[in-house]
Amino acid sequence: MTRPILCVEDDPDIGHLLIALLGDAGYPAIWVDDGEKALTRWREASLVILDLMLPGIDGLAVCREIRTADAALPLIMLTARADTREVVHGLEIGADDYITKPFDGAILLARVAALLRRYARTGGGEPMGGRTPITAHDLVIDIDAHYASLRGKALSLTAKEFALLSLFARHPGRGFSRADLLDAVWGPEFDGFDHTVNTHINRLRSKIEDDLSAPRYILTVWGVGYRFTDTTRQPSP
Repeated sequence: MTRPILCVEDDPDIGHLLIALLGDAGYPAIWVDDGEKALTRWREASLVILDLMLPGIDGLAVCREIRTADAALPLIMLTARADTREVVHGLEIGADDYITKPFDGAILLARVAALLRRYARTGGGEPMGGRTPITAHDLVIDIDAHYASLRGKALSLTAKEFALLSLFARHPGRGFSRADLLDAVWGPEFDGFDHTVNTHINRLRSKIEDDLSAPRYILTVWGVGYRFTDTTRQPSP
């Protein structure tokens, strides 16, 4: 049985709209109207759509609790706030994406489909074979299994973090602009801020780099963006 999408929204009109939109698109969905209920239901879900402004436990606290227990569950923030800092904070604590109210139903469905299509969880979280994993120094990325490890220890990555890491690892040495990364990972329909990329890169680096002041894997290309280390190139003498 397909796991439902959990919609966490205190406005009943928007809650019913989300259920109708998702249902018409073929996605089973459940709706709860506060953070406390969300924390009792999120483990049933394949994806969470989470309003930030909730009574009692707010959306940021819910997001933090979910991410503490599950780094991979796709999570989209739904917010009426135009405050960029609030969005950045949500992304920093683990949200994969965000949509501002009022939202376009087609855009919301496109974001949902992209997350579910690209980053469906593997269940056990262990490597499952298939394409040969990519190895760079002490980092191993198994794209088919949606699994990454550093020095033999599994990494807890969100869907977007894994998507970024996979994209970089498939193209070692290639420079990506922020626009390139937004288009490849968030999709051409994404209409958010460029600094969304910076926030995710910083969060990913904090999980794979030993020294953030001298990154080994995700390198900054000044005036361009970022590139992944190319282990086939020999350092200059």
